[in-house]
Amino acid sequence: MKERILIIEDDDEIVNILERWLVLDGYRIDSAQDGIAGTGKALEQDFDLIILDLMLPGRDGMDVCRDIREQKDTPILMLTARDTVPDRVQGLDSGADDYLTKPFDPHELMARIRALLRRTSRDKTDVYQFEDLILDTGTHLAHRGQRVIELTAKEYELLELLMQNPRQVLARSVIYDRVWGYDFGGDSNIIEVYIRYLRQKIEEAGETRLIHTVRGVGYVLREDI
Repeated sequence: MKERILIIEDDDEIVNILERWLVLDGYRIDSAQDGIAGTGKALEQDFDLIILDLMLPGRDGMDVCRDIREQKDTPILMLTARDTVPDRVQGLDSGADDYLTKPFDPHELMARIRALLRRTSRDKTDVYQFEDLILDTGTHLAHRGQRVIELTAKEYELLELLMQNPRQVLARSVIYDRVWGYDFGGDSNIIEVYIRYLRQKIEEAGETRLIHTVRGVGYVLREDI
């Protein structure tokens, strides 16, 4: 299941922008438009990350951040128009994990979100399974039946992305962004190359195909039909 993000922001336009980008990337979104409601949701429900404005009606974002941090270690990304060094220091000292000023570039925002989520997921171990293919996020090993499959770092990231989104067609642009990000050097066939590597390893013993090409769009992990 994709990560769940809480947006605490009173500007409807910014909320719409955030929701559009986050939903497009597959995240589950909830929102609150004042500090009181935001604090309540953050403490009563479980989120993987919180995007928090500082200048909020009801309660200031600094106070909201302190209250959340006293009870939970949920990553908090402050998103605010306050751009002085003392504001940044105060925001980070109140418990925020990162601080981004408005106006912001959505691509930078998404990169910071991914970095925060990666940082907090290092201590979590999940096991994904689709058909007879298993991926262990703790060991970074895959299994097909009883066969152990060793993966390179990028092969693992690509397979993890596919197994997090079974039966969903992932556009090549989404795969570039999620797996290669800013490290992508422009090689137009890099995805195809790594899909081929994965297929060779996953289908080495003659197993059925699970990673399928959707021509002109991208790739999908699904049953062989």
